Amino acid sequence: FVQHLGIASLNIGFGGEDEGGEYHSIYDSYDDYKRFKDPAFAYGVALAKTAGRTTLRFVDAEVLPLDFKVFQKTLSVYVSEVISLLDHLRETTELENQMIRERRYLLASDPTKKFIPPVPRDAVPYLDFSALQNAVAGLEKSASLYSDFLGANPKPPANPTPLNQLLYQSEQKLLSTSGLPRRSWYKHTICAPGYYTGYGVKTLPGVREAIEQRNWTEAQEQIEIAAIAINEYSRNVEAVNKIWMMSQKP
Repeated sequence: FVQHLGIASLNIGFGGEDEGGEYHSIYDSYDDYKRFKDPAFAYGVALAKTAGRTTLRFVDAEVLPLDFKVFQKTLSVYVSEVISLLDHLRETTELENQMIRERRYLLASDPTKKFIPPVPRDAVPYLDFSALQNAVAGLEKSASLYSDFLGANPKPPANPTPLNQLLYQSEQKLLSTSGLPRRSWYKHTICAPGYYTGYGVKTLPGVREAIEQRNWTEAQEQIEIAAIAINEYSRNVEAVNKIWMMSQKP
């Protein structure tokens, strides 16, 4: 739903307790759950009620209860992470190249065993993240305005259908028509399973994985693609804000 079609999805669960260590083992069974995890099935019932009430909240709402400000703050963290990832890779590359130049690997090797020392890697360049940073800054403005509308408890439009349509279609703006490099089925620019991590998530996957693979040209391209998607998302939020403003006029 999310990765290919851009349909916003929700995963609800309880956390905070130790997982127990038996996950994905032969001991991860119904008997284990009933005896040790939730003997009274209290957690399971509570989770079912929570998910059910959340679903009813969406179904019965005149206007879909979405909050873009939380997403913008989360997205800002993702951008900071990929910038830090590049900076860290540059520092570690410089350090390793220095060790190679000083022949430290050779000096520390066992002379009785064959050893092929590593060769220096190309220096890590500085990428231009400005398009991505500007896109997130633009989203902050539109998302904050939307949150202000919600905080003022506005009267829903007489016909909320156009507003709701924009709201539920907002996630689709984060898709890339070409999809992620080497796996075009995955089209979401903000999150995807990692190429080598199974279902372990990678955020800003196109950018992050290109940096990890030291493919600087692709990383810069993916920065621009992600920025375009976020700008489209912002424009969708701006259209939502416009409907709110028009509906509040006497």
